[in-house]
Amino acid sequence: MSSAVKWWSRLSAAVTGAVLTLVIPVHAWAAGNGSAELAVEAARSRRRRGGFGFFPIVGGLCCLLVVAGIVLAIVLISRNRKRR
Repeated sequence: MSSAVKWWSRLSAAVTGAVLTLVIPVHAWAAGNGSAELAVEAARSRRRRGGFGFFPIVGGLCCLLVVAGIVLAIVLISRNRKRR
């Protein structure tokens, strides 16, 4: 393995560990203190108000760009592996 691949795998393992270390306790705390009911009520009241008319379009476009970036990265990585 090249040193760049080793470095990348170590970095990704460290970031994954740090994210899981933070996300799991926060999720457990949020599920246990009544925040779930508050979030559901906020979502219901937002639907009644109407909210911003353009936000779903911008949010959907952003989501599509992120998905396209992930697919592009996977295609480029798979092409790179086939050449070897």
